Amino acid sequence: MYKRAFQKPDGRALYLYGRSPIPDLQAPSPVASSDRHHGHRRWHPLRGEWVIYAGHRQHRTFLPTSGYDPLSPSVYEERPTELPAGPYDIAVFENLSAALTENGSEPPRTIVQTAPADGVCEVVVFAQDASASLAALPIDHLELLIEVWTDRYVDLAARPDIRYVFVFENRGIEVGATLDHPHGQIYGYPFVPPVPAREQEIEAAYYLENGRGLLEDLITAELRDARRILYHTDTVVAFVPACARYAYEVWIAPKRPVHALPSLTGLERHDLARALKVVLMKFDRLWSRPFPYVMALHQAPTDGPDYARSHLHFEFYPPYRMADRLKYLAGSELGAGAFTADTLPEEKACELQAVEVNIDA
Repeated sequence: MYKRAFQKPDGRALYLYGRSPIPDLQAPSPVASSDRHHGHRRWHPLRGEWVIYAGHRQHRTFLPTSGYDPLSPSVYEERPTELPAGPYDIAVFENLSAALTENGSEPPRTIVQTAPADGVCEVVVFAQDASASLAALPIDHLELLIEVWTDRYVDLAARPDIRYVFVFENRGIEVGATLDHPHGQIYGYPFVPPVPAREQEIEAAYYLENGRGLLEDLITAELRDARRILYHTDTVVAFVPACARYAYEVWIAPKRPVHALPSLTGLERHDLARALKVVLMKFDRLWSRPFPYVMALHQAPTDGPDYARSHLHFEFYPPYRMADRLKYLAGSELGAGAFTADTLPEEKACELQAVEVNIDA
């Protein structure tokens, strides 16, 4: 992997990655000012968690129809985008409409505890081609993407203000994507968010009681059962979990309990790239249009304690209804946090298993 760092005219960082050396390029920006809007956090006393407030994000670019794509390489000097033209494969830059920023401003005072929304929000542009998708990218490009995610994890984990590095993709307007160009995001949180925090607690307690990893045992059981397996190699498995809350929910994980991206072997990275492509191609061939999903990478926090029991894994879930086949979150889920699944995991696994794909074609 080759990497080159740049600074935009407005002061934000830009990182370009490629499978061949990257020349010196001029980093563009659609704005000239280095002034950044800052959000803040408020403590939710009943839920015991932080809520981030970032009202300035209401004004971010939303599905532009003018032909202007801020994630495509700049063509016209008078209308620059976020990225330069040049030979590179993947780009990462600080989000112009970030919910979390360095050196946040003093938060407003209110009846609950508040704090600055310190941290980082980065945009990961998967490819220069605006019509591409993760499913359409070749295996070596997906391997490079996993290396990019690893590089950003290492860089952000070294910062004392970052406690959790969250890699994710929102694909499709149905799950809140505001741009069609294939991209994901990385949030560096100043706290461990509720979902991974709860996972860490449960995994640690399970290991203490059983002397084995929770997800490791679940994967072993899924492989033995075999009904929901979509793809597996000696090192990696993709499956619809028996406990899936969403229709077409899929998990991808290394078979051994790898706690975070930097601990993956070269073979595991390669097999993860292949598993990602298999699952994403199956998703897209289920529909007459691109399949909407949230992809979330769960891994160990970065705040110092021993998280050796953490087991890295991707989770894919399409949380909204399309053609009456997916699920709305409603009263039970949003109000009580108790999921009612309208479909069986085995049924949706069968549908995905029946989709033929050839990732080496």
